[in-house]
Amino acid sequence: MSATLYLIPTTLGECDLNAVLPEKNNIITNKLRHFIVEDVRTARRFLRKVDRQFPIDDCSFFELNQHTTPEQISKYLQPMAQGNDMGIISEAGCPAIADPGADIVAIAQRENYKVVPLVGPSSILLALMGSGFNGQSFAFVGYLPIDAHERAKALKRLESRAVAERQTQLFIETPYRNMKMLEDIVKNCQSNTLLCIAVDITLDTEEIKTKTVGEWKKQYPDLSKRPCIFAIFKG
Repeated sequence: MSATLYLIPTTLGECDLNAVLPEKNNIITNKLRHFIVEDVRTARRFLRKVDRQFPIDDCSFFELNQHTTPEQISKYLQPMAQGNDMGIISEAGCPAIADPGADIVAIAQRENYKVVPLVGPSSILLALMGSGFNGQSFAFVGYLPIDAHERAKALKRLESRAVAERQTQLFIETPYRNMKMLEDIVKNCQSNTLLCIAVDITLDTEEIKTKTVGEWKKQYPDLSKRPCIFAIFKG
């Protein structure tokens, strides 16, 4: 029987696993012994939360991040060639969404392995659900340019797309640069453009608020070092 690649979601922050992940995920994860992960320490910590008795010392871990070479990636599915199921564990949320796990999934698809995405929290979709914006036409564009001039052009381009296509535009920033991102949005977008800020999704400190850019300008929320999704739309 062909091996299966499971995409294993994790929490979006420190919270109870049972509050955001189905029991079926734990049952499947407990059977796996080969994992592709963004960070081994984080993955080991997650597996201990799944089961305190999880036999971590019997597991093999393949690290997948911005430093992983294509040559390394091409060899990561070797356990599957030997008939072993494998799991991909992201740092937070769903694997292969805004992280390098998609490269592994693409290889698995080419090799005709079965790919099974498990249910779990996606900050992108949860932010969209809570925004009140168009959920039938939307785009997640990842990170915007760091350069101020290029970022301004990107924001105006997204704003124009939101108007022309009535399409929700979602993007993220490194948590320690969230406040600068908010300042740039307010500076470069029209005052009547709608901006949703979704922060600490699924955590006790979660906040999802939609206001016009003009309204946000009057009072900035504290977004420092907090995982955040930004979304803009034109009503």
